Amino acid sequence: VQLQASGGGLVQAGGSLRLSCVASGRAFRNYAMGWFRQAPGKDREFVAAVNWYGKIYADPVQGRLNISRDNAKNTAYLQMNSLKPEDTAVYYCAQGATHYSNRDAGSYRYWGRGTQVTVSS
Repeated sequence: VQLQASGGGLVQAGGSLRLSCVASGRAFRNYAMGWFRQAPGKDREFVAAVNWYGKIYADPVQGRLNISRDNAKNTAYLQMNSLKPEDTAVYYCAQGATHYSNRDAGSYRYWGRGTQVTVSS
């Protein structure tokens, strides 16, 4: 399985970005997809997930970020609006070990390399 994330970049506070994650190697629709992030000097943290039961968001991004997926394109997306400097991090997409993987990083089997998001104040 390969996961290729893209769409990161530099944006001013209040701006928007859309991250994409293209997956290959197994039946995309059968597995949950998630986004995590890691800021400098901090641990990797959960951002959002979409599984067979719905969408899950971390509290700091609720209402500003939207996760979605297109099973026909084997792609997951993270639409990021109203970005804040504290959103600055490397963002990683991950594919779950099951269809119900959630906010626990241990429930994901495959990880992409990450894409840098930098939000300037």
